[in-house]
Amino acid sequence: MATLTRVHLRQRDVTRGRISLYLDYYPAIRDPYSMKMTRREYLGIYIYARPKNEFEKEFNNEMLMKAEAIRSIRVQAIINEEFGFLDKNKAKADFLIYFKTKAEKKDQKWMKVYLHFSNFVKGKCTFGEVTVDLCNRFRDYLQDARQLKNKNYPISQNSASGYFSTFRALLKVAYKEKFFRENLNDFLDSIETTDVKKEYLTLDEVKLLANTPCDDYPILKTASLFSCMTGLRISDILKLDRKEIEPASDGGYCMRLRTEKTETETTLPISDEALDLCGKRGKGKVFKGLQRSMTQQPLKAWVVSAGITKHITFHCFRHTFATLQIALGTDIYTVSKMLTHKNVSTTQIYADLVSSKKRESANKISLK
Repeated sequence: MATLTRVHLRQRDVTRGRISLYLDYYPAIRDPYSMKMTRREYLGIYIYARPKNEFEKEFNNEMLMKAEAIRSIRVQAIINEEFGFLDKNKAKADFLIYFKTKAEKKDQKWMKVYLHFSNFVKGKCTFGEVTVDLCNRFRDYLQDARQLKNKNYPISQNSASGYFSTFRALLKVAYKEKFFRENLNDFLDSIETTDVKKEYLTLDEVKLLANTPCDDYPILKTASLFSCMTGLRISDILKLDRKEIEPASDGGYCMRLRTEKTETETTLPISDEALDLCGKRGKGKVFKGLQRSMTQQPLKAWVVSAGITKHITFHCFRHTFATLQIALGTDIYTVSKMLTHKNVSTTQIYADLVSSKKRESANKISLK
């Protein structure tokens, strides 16, 4: 059973013969404005340290009564679980600050969704303004939104779907943290995705890339090949630390990490070749110097220089890992675990892709 926070009225000596009145919370509570845990709320009420006459004594008594009234309101707010400092009320807390704080702890996608939402609400939004209607209007906005960096191009249907999914994930977190009385997601529909071709490299193409120099960005080449061999997302590769690579019980090595996208704690074995790509043992980031910007034009130029005409993004290396694993006989359940998919159904698309390739291969041999 959770301990009920106790609230005491305290006094603190300040300058010029004054005493500041504040509330002391134990255990600490979270200030929804700063999102920090705090034990003190200064009331902005001062009394005389040494009242010299009846007027000053009466003034002190009135201020103490007001402070005590505020303390009583806070206690009632805690009992009612209205922690919006406390009942200046969570409805008045800044939702955009909350959103930005969460996004900064996530990945680039979360920050993009934050920026789109900030544009949508014109830079101002409290928790009280986040309603089902506002969320649905943001849903409509995303389906017609332009790219943040290139206003001439709309975001894709699948990007809009992913962005709204991220926004709904934020709403779920806020509900769990009791910023909302009800789960708004219960009243919201997702944005449908469209089927797109999952591009990937063949084994021969991966070997071709491995033999193609990337002189200006050697760390990009190393990280790309590592993704092909492990299936790690760019977000996880960027933050991969050497301390997360350790000896496994079977004599090899493994990665113990928490994935950025799904926040899944996982242990993934890595091959000797993949381990060699990590370089010498030491401390710090494995792929030090790697930047997301390298996965744009520099990646495209390197792929083209290898003679590969497919539209390859960094995420395609993850598709490559999954497709090659299934094509080479690894069962779909194992591949699903290696990709840290929460459902095997998500991995099934790679099995379907391989099946179609098998059919194409079978039809190539003909006696006619």
